[in-house]
Amino acid sequence: MSFHVRDPETDDLVRRYAEEKRVGITEAIRLAVTKAREAEDRTKTEKLARMRAVSDRLAKLPDTGLNVDKAFFDEMSGD
Repeated sequence: MSFHVRDPETDDLVRRYAEEKRVGITEAIRLAVTKAREAEDRTKTEKLARMRAVSDRLAKLPDTGLNVDKAFFDEMSGD
């Protein structure tokens, strides 16, 4: 399977990356995509960890006993 890059700027970026890494163009694309996916996975993992920390903190708060339903929000908004 082959790719044809029609955008000169993208072609230049890939070729420069390949040259910097001293690899072929196909390997440069593989390296770049792998690196990007790992960064995305790392970002997702970090975000989930922060969300879990917030969720854990909320779970530890004492119950207020308030019945937070539609009537509660209607009263808060003046309806």
